[in-house]
Amino acid sequence: MPKYVLLPPIDDDIRAWAERLRAELPDLEVVVVEDEEQGPQELADADGVYGWVPPDVLPSVERLRLLQNPFAGPPVGWYYPELAQHSVTVSNPRGIYSDHIAHHILMYMLALSRGLPYYMAAQAEGRWDPRARKRGYVDLSASTVLINGVGGIGAEAARLCSAFGCQVIGVDPRPAYEIDGAIIPPADLDARLPEVDFVVTTVPHTPETEFMWNAERFALMKSSAYFINIGRGMTCKLDDLVAALDQEEIAGAGLDVYEIEPLPEGHPLWRMENVILTPHIAVADAENIPERRFELILENARRLLDGRDFINVVDKEKWY
Repeated sequence: MPKYVLLPPIDDDIRAWAERLRAELPDLEVVVVEDEEQGPQELADADGVYGWVPPDVLPSVERLRLLQNPFAGPPVGWYYPELAQHSVTVSNPRGIYSDHIAHHILMYMLALSRGLPYYMAAQAEGRWDPRARKRGYVDLSASTVLINGVGGIGAEAARLCSAFGCQVIGVDPRPAYEIDGAIIPPADLDARLPEVDFVVTTVPHTPETEFMWNAERFALMKSSAYFINIGRGMTCKLDDLVAALDQEEIAGAGLDVYEIEPLPEGHPLWRMENVILTPHIAVADAENIPERRFELILENARRLLDGRDFINVVDKEKWY
């Protein structure tokens, strides 16, 4: 009987998923590993795994065909050379967050374009100030939005931006979605930066994207443009972003992810009135995410039993 192992950390959701997998797929042995020390023993004859297989354990995992990554953008080290060379197929949960994160992106865009941070500061001080906004109003219907990374999140953000009348430029090395706008390769990114009003970056952290948002790129942007990072913190050099904001090379920023998390107490970004900061919570309270995650796990477990191709397959060399 094929075996599917769910690895620590284990919570109530994962225990419930295991029961549902057993009910849905009686021909699949489902094992929940509560203690990390049990992991190597249970992995030895596993066909499918939810979680991470360490490098020292991978050589002893002989039957493994599916590794279900819990993260769309996992921490550094999750993908290691031996895993990339292994025959196992890795699947990730991309797509299950797209609408929620796209809504978060639009929250930043609307708030920044209307000067909301300035009015909120006036409200906190009990100050009636019709002139509180210190930077220009941005008409979304006349704006250009560059979306760096047109996966599920980027494509949904592009759809919402188009509904507001924005012109959208997508950037992606291997486009898998269509948008109402052009999709350009990363090599053309710098040439388009000077014309855009919003830069929205959704890309994962990979060797190619690490610190791609830096002083050189911020210098290419319009002084009235806004930078939004909803992808991964390690794609943006925070010191360079702070300098660009201080020197008014760009108008402001909306950030949910950071090079250092938690963002340290006393960091300059905390005091900047033209910056909106949220603590990596774009999907934190979305009640339907566990169910969407389970449906993906279930579908790939079915395919494991049937010998069919898996969905949401990752290029292990590229980490996404």
